Amino acid sequence: MTREEKNLLYTKLVETNPKAELKGDTIPYTSLNGNMYSYFSKDDVVALRLAEDVRKEFLKKYKTKLMEAYGIIQKEYVAVPESLLKKTAELKHYFDLSYKYAASLKAKPSKKKK
Repeated sequence: MTREEKNLLYTKLVETNPKAELKGDTIPYTSLNGNMYSYFSKDDVVALRLAEDVRKEFLKKYKTKLMEAYGIIQKEYVAVPESLLKKTAELKHYFDLSYKYAASLKAKPSKKKK
C-alpha cells in the first residue's frame, strides 16, 4: 500500500469519531486536551495510544508491537498492522478507546502564543 492509500485510511478512521479532529500537515495526528492519541508516522505506520490493559490485548490479538519512532520505543503506542488498517469498522473500536484514554489524561497547557 502506498503512503497516500494509508493516509486515506487513517483519515477515514479519524472521521468515524465526530469528536476527533485531524491535525498536522506533514505528520497527521489527533490530540485531545494537548495529549496526542493517534498519528500517521513518517514511516507510514498508524499508531494508537492505548491504556495498558487494552494495549496488552491489542498487541496479543494483532501480533504487533509497540510503536517505535526515531529509535525510541513509545511505551503507550501500538503500531497498527496494515491488514487491520484496511478494516476501518474493526479498528474504530480501538480508535474510540484511544480517544477515551486521551480524555482520561491530565490536560497539557497549550504552547500556542496568544
